[in-house]
Amino acid sequence: MNERRMKAAANQAVSYRNYRRARDRALVRLASAYPETYKELLEQEKANDEAQGRKWLDIDGTTNAPIASVSAGQFTAGQSSNLSTNQGDDGGEA
Repeated sequence: MNERRMKAAANQAVSYRNYRRARDRALVRLASAYPETYKELLEQEKANDEAQGRKWLDIDGTTNAPIASVSAGQFTAGQSSNLSTNQGDDGGEA
């Protein structure tokens, strides 16, 4: 029984990871096809997040967050460089 649950959980994790990879690849393709629209929408999302107190890292790596909070790793999920390229499986979870 326990082995069956573990296998089901593993299958679900693999499916979700594959979905995230496909979604990230599609986002990169859309950003390449429509760079101005992508930048505009990204700025809107940044403004919305900052209005809610979430900090963003800019594309060039700078941030509007204080140095101490960034160095302590206190930034929201989704701020990694997943949007720039498809990094493939680096051994971590998506």
